[in-house]
Amino acid sequence: MELGLIGLGKMGGNMRERIRRAGHTVVGYDRNPDVSDVDSLEALVEALPSPKVVWVMVPAGDPTRETVKALKELLGQGDVIVDGGNSRWTDDKLNAELLSDKGIGFVDCGVSGGVWGLENGYALMAGGDPENIKVVQPIFDALKPEGEFGWVHAGKVGAGHFSKMVHNGIEYAIMQSYAEGWELLRAVDEVDNVTEVFRSWREGTVIRSWLLDLLVAALDDDDALSQIAGYAEDSGEGRWTVEAGIDNAVATPAITAALYARFVSRQDDSPAMKAVAAMRNQFGGHATRTSAPPGGDQG
Repeated sequence: MELGLIGLGKMGGNMRERIRRAGHTVVGYDRNPDVSDVDSLEALVEALPSPKVVWVMVPAGDPTRETVKALKELLGQGDVIVDGGNSRWTDDKLNAELLSDKGIGFVDCGVSGGVWGLENGYALMAGGDPENIKVVQPIFDALKPEGEFGWVHAGKVGAGHFSKMVHNGIEYAIMQSYAEGWELLRAVDEVDNVTEVFRSWREGTVIRSWLLDLLVAALDDDDALSQIAGYAEDSGEGRWTVEAGIDNAVATPAITAALYARFVSRQDDSPAMKAVAAMRNQFGGHATRTSAPPGGDQG
């Protein structure tokens, strides 16, 4: 299969490579000419056979909306656009409506896997009409992890990003729990080796997880996380999950508390937030803030 891929950053670049390793052809476009295969959206579309499938991996919000609008003018009946970024699910319905008058299909796909996805595969949560899902299925199969799980057609347009939003809200709460436990263990005199306690939990316990593995990896690098500021951004999905809970009268106290903890982290150098920031860096390559060097500015 041949695919157009727009956005070749930390996620998109690795996705292009994984798809190519599966034997498919990928024509990539990025504003950075050093990583692009073509020099424009027009050239990308021209290079694809019909029906054309274009996967968009650019930042959520205006960048995605403007890219979809531009592609509408270049694509036609039977072509399909996939939004694989972290768009809000309500945007998906608007994009699908925008494209429908030209007969262009739209699929929203939540993608999880971060910088590890190239080797491990990406968990994919897709929303859209079955006929459009079928067109893109070979790419889903190339990106997903090996084995039975890691891929789902979650429902109609918007279902993929809604599912990914809830996934990320859960992620907030799990990371916050690990982080608070780490801070508490460090606060007492009785525990001599906090890192080894966390390492021991990686086998045989009900709280073992990939996030726990990643926290241990960060602690192996710096057991006090002294080089990381206790500051963690929220990328939007946590807020949207809390808002969706309010809209649907579903209580989300753990996710809400984790979101608020990130707000607090921006006021103080929170030890727990050092752990959250470290985990975000390990699984997603998200930037961390460091203390200022002598005579310099913090980064």
